[in-house]
Amino acid sequence: MKSVVVFDYGFGNVRSAERAVARAGARVEITRDLDAALRADGLLVPGVGAFAACMNGIREARGDWAVQRRLAGGRPVLGICVGMQVLFARGIEHDVESKGLDEWPGTVGPLRAPIVPHMGWNTVRAPAGSALFAGLSAEERFYFVHSYAVHEWELPPDSGTAALSAPKVTWATHGEPFVAAVENGPLWATQFHPEKSGDAGARLITNWIETL
Repeated sequence: MKSVVVFDYGFGNVRSAERAVARAGARVEITRDLDAALRADGLLVPGVGAFAACMNGIREARGDWAVQRRLAGGRPVLGICVGMQVLFARGIEHDVESKGLDEWPGTVGPLRAPIVPHMGWNTVRAPAGSALFAGLSAEERFYFVHSYAVHEWELPPDSGTAALSAPKVTWATHGEPFVAAVENGPLWATQFHPEKSGDAGARLITNWIETL
């Protein structure tokens, strides 16, 4: 049985993530213990709320160190919602810029749409060969709750390294296109909430666990 740590730094739906991972057949623990975060087969980084507040919580819990150590060793990490956003270089909220984990270049900024937040079900456009969306049709819908997003993907498609292979980027549209998910070697992330996305989200989490 694969082991997953849901990293508890004070910002995120940790119980929903725990239940979803357990239903997918993995042994799951909610903790901020760094040894456990490094030992687990997979590390899940949730996130709800403001970019800056989540980053402060991650740094205080040394989650930035845990993510960097895991990726340096090619160990899988999954970010969800703001847990995905903080993987980018920076976030701008209310004209205040905050530094992210900088695993990917790019800026998280306000959604430009008639209705914000983007709350509810939406389809996505996954690239060919996606392991994250394997077995899912293009008509599947996932649950989003967010007011900010990454609007441009800045990492070249052939920029893989020993730890991070060439990225596969999934897009969605709410007023404008935005990054909905990324697969980049051991580092995967979703802007939507797979743990709240019914059978489609359960399949997606199972797909991740099967790669651990």
